[in-house]
Amino acid sequence: MHNRVGSSSIYSFYLYRIRSIVAFYKVPLLLCPFYKVASLIFLFIYECFLQEFIQTVDMSSSYLPATTESIALALEAKDPSEAISILYRVLDDPSSSPEALRMKEQAITNLSDLLRQENRGEDLRSLLTQLRPFFSLIPKAKTAKIVRVIIDSVAKIPGTTDLQIALCKEMVQWTRAEKRTFLRQRVEARLAGLLMETKEYSEALSLLSGLVKEVRRLDDKLLLVDIDLLESKLHFSLRNLPKAKAALTAARTAANAIYVPPAQQGAIDLQSGILHAEEKDYKTAYSYFFEAFESFNALEDPKAVFSLKYMLLCKIMVNQADDVGGIISSKAGLQYVGPDLDAMKAVADAHSKRSLKLFEVALRDYKAQLEEDPIVHRHLSSLYDTLMEQNLCRLIEPFSRVEIAHIAELIELPIDHVERKLSQMILDKKFAGTLDQGAGCLVIFDDPKTDAIYPATLETISNVGKVVDSLYVRSAKIMA
Repeated sequence: MHNRVGSSSIYSFYLYRIRSIVAFYKVPLLLCPFYKVASLIFLFIYECFLQEFIQTVDMSSSYLPATTESIALALEAKDPSEAISILYRVLDDPSSSPEALRMKEQAITNLSDLLRQENRGEDLRSLLTQLRPFFSLIPKAKTAKIVRVIIDSVAKIPGTTDLQIALCKEMVQWTRAEKRTFLRQRVEARLAGLLMETKEYSEALSLLSGLVKEVRRLDDKLLLVDIDLLESKLHFSLRNLPKAKAALTAARTAANAIYVPPAQQGAIDLQSGILHAEEKDYKTAYSYFFEAFESFNALEDPKAVFSLKYMLLCKIMVNQADDVGGIISSKAGLQYVGPDLDAMKAVADAHSKRSLKLFEVALRDYKAQLEEDPIVHRHLSSLYDTLMEQNLCRLIEPFSRVEIAHIAELIELPIDHVERKLSQMILDKKFAGTLDQGAGCLVIFDDPKTDAIYPATLETISNVGKVVDSLYVRSAKIMA
C-alpha cells in the first residue's frame, strides 16, 4: 500500500505543476492576436502530453483496487484486451478483505468469459496456476467452483481436448499436494471422461477403477452417479455390454437414493436407451430416448437433438419409418431442424421406398451425421445389410441362372459389391446356390425338398421305445 500512496502523491504533484504552468501562460497567449496560432498549437500539445502522462502513471501502478468501480471499468472497456488487462490488475490487488475477495471472484468469472471468447486456452491454463495462492484465502467449496468454471471455459474452446487433459492432470497433482480430496475426485472424473473421448480406454478404466472404490467409501452419491454412468459408457465403447449394464444399474441405484438434476437424469435415460437399442429392443429404447429428450429439451441442452435423432432411428429400425416425418414436424421437433434430422429423414425415405441407391446417397450426403456417429452407424449398417439381402432375394427369385452384372444393374450397385454380398448370403445359407466366377454368373439351386419318410420313421421308433419301456416296467412289477 505504501508504494501505491507514493505513486499517487507524485502523480498529483506533477499534475498540479503542469496545470499551473498552463494557467500562467494560457491567458496571455490567447489575448495576444499575433500568437493565436501558436497558442492553439501549445494547447493541443498540452492536452496530448497530459493524456499520455495520465496513461503512463496509471500503467506504472502494478494493480487496481478490487472494488466495484474497477469491475465496472473493465465492463466499460471498448477493447476485450483492455478489459482483460484491467481484470488481471484487479487480481494483483494484495488486499484480502472479504469485499476484495468477493470482487476478485467476480473478476475471475468475467476474465474466464473474456478469455474464452478470445479463444485463449493457454491463458486460462496460466490463470488457473496463477490463482493457486488466492485459493488458500477462500473456502474450498468456492475453490472447486472456480476451478470448474475455468475448466468448463477451456472445454468451450474448439480443439482443446489435449489442453484440457494436461490441465486436469496438473490440477490432480496440485489437489493431491494440497490434500483437497473433494476437488481431486471431481477433476479425476472429468479427466477420465476426456481420456475416453480420446479413446485412451485403458488409462481411463484404471483411473475409474480406483476412483469408484474411493467414492463408495465416502458415500458421495451424486459423484458416484457420475462415475458409474461414465464407467457404463466406457464399457460400452469397449463392447463389454454386461459390464456396461451393471455399471448403469449401479448408477440408477445411487440416483434413486438422492435428488438427481434433470441433466444428469437425462444422461442416464440416454445411456439406457443406447444399451436397449444395442440389444435390438427398440421399443423400450424409444421410450428412454423420449424421456431423455424431454429432460434436455426443458433445459435447452444441445444433447436434445441427439436424443431426438436416436428416437427417429428406433422408429426406422422397427419398420415405422412413416412416423419420422410426423415427429420432425411436431412442435418440439421443429426447434431442432438441421442436418441431423435431415439425415434421419433421408434414411427414412430410403427405407420406405426400399431403395438401396437412396440409402447410399443418404450415407454419402450426411456422412458426418450418420457414419461418424458410432451408435447410428452401427444400427444403420445392420439395417443396410437387411435391406440389401431382401432386395437381392427378391431379384434372384425368378432365375435359375443369372449374370451378376445384370443383378448389379437392377439393384444399381457396383458389381464387386453385389458379388461379395451374394457370396456372403450363400455361406450364411440365405439361399442355395453357387457363384460361377469364370462366367460371371450366379447359379441358383432349387430348395431341396425334405423327404417325409425320415421324420415319420424316427417318430415310429421313438413310440416303439416307449412301449418297450412300459412293458418292462409292468413285467418287473409282476415278477416282484
